[in-house]
Amino acid sequence: MWAVSDGRAGIENQALGLAEAIARRTPAEIALRRVQLRTPWSWLPAGFTPAPRNALTLGSDSIEPPWPDIWIGCGRASIPLSMGVRRWSRGRTFVVQLQDPRVNPREFDVVAPPIHDELEGANVIPIVGACHRVTPERIDQAALDYPTPLEDFATPRLAVLIGGKSKRQDISARRAREIADALVHAQRETGGTLMATLSRRTNDAARMQLRTWLAPHCAVFYEGEGLNPYFALLGAADHVFVTADSVNMATEAAATGKPVHILAVDGDAGKLERFHQSLQRRGCARPFSSKLETWAYPPLLETDRVAAAVLTAWAARQAQK
Repeated sequence: MWAVSDGRAGIENQALGLAEAIARRTPAEIALRRVQLRTPWSWLPAGFTPAPRNALTLGSDSIEPPWPDIWIGCGRASIPLSMGVRRWSRGRTFVVQLQDPRVNPREFDVVAPPIHDELEGANVIPIVGACHRVTPERIDQAALDYPTPLEDFATPRLAVLIGGKSKRQDISARRAREIADALVHAQRETGGTLMATLSRRTNDAARMQLRTWLAPHCAVFYEGEGLNPYFALLGAADHVFVTADSVNMATEAAATGKPVHILAVDGDAGKLERFHQSLQRRGCARPFSSKLETWAYPPLLETDRVAAAVLTAWAARQAQK
C-alpha cells in the first residue's frame, strides 16, 4: 500500500493516517512516496498532465512498478499520478484520493473529500474534516514518552494548537495578543496548565506576541525546535484549543473526545464555517469566548470510517475478478 503526497506534513499525514487505519484492519506494508511536479505542469490543472511520471522533479520518489494493491493519494501533486496508476497497473491497483481532486471522481475508485467541499458522487465518501494519524494509543504513548512528565502538571491541562496563514485567513499581531490574553485568563481562572505548540504557518508578528504574552505562562511552548510535543499534548490535555484556520488540527483534536475550543482568527472563514458548524452539530467543538466549558462527546473517528469503507469496496472489487 502506497501513501502518495507532496511530503508536506499536513498533506502526507492524511494519506499516511488512512494507510495506518487500513493496516490496523488487515495486514499491509505501507510505503511513502513523496512527489513534486516540475513547472509548467505544477501550474496546470491536474487533468492537463498527460505523462505525470515524466513531469516529476528530480527529488521526487520513483513511481514505478511493482504497483501496490492500494494507492492513497493526497494533494495536488498526487492527482495526475493517481489518475494514471489505474492504467499503468491495468486496473489492479485500487486508487483512493483524499480531499477534493477537482476532477471527475470517477477517475478514482474512492474519493474522500471534506464534507464542507460538498462534492458528490457514487464513489465519494464525504468526511468531517480530514484523515489523520491520531489514535488513543498513539497520543497516550506520546504523553508517556515525553521527556517532561506532562501528567504531573496541574489540571485542567490546556493544549493550545496555533496555526497561521491559509488562503483566506491569518493571525494578526493584535489577534495573537487577544488569544494570549484569553488563554492566560482561562489558566488563571482554573489553576490549570497551558501547553502550546506553534505551526510553521504562524507568522513572525503573531509569533512574537505569543512568545511575549503566552509563553511565560506555559509549561510547554514549542516553536519548532527539538522534539515535537503535538501528539503528547493531545494525549495529556483535558481541553484542546485550536485556531480556526486549521481543518487538520481541529479534526485531530476532535478525535480525542476532549472539549475542542475554536479560537477565532482574522479573515474570511469561507467554507471552513461549514466545517466548524459540522463539528458543533456533533458536539465536538464550540467557539471559545472567555469561560472554560466542559462537555463530552463520542470521539470523531472519520479516518476509521473511511478505512472500513475502502476495504469493503476493495474486497468487493477483488471478488469480481
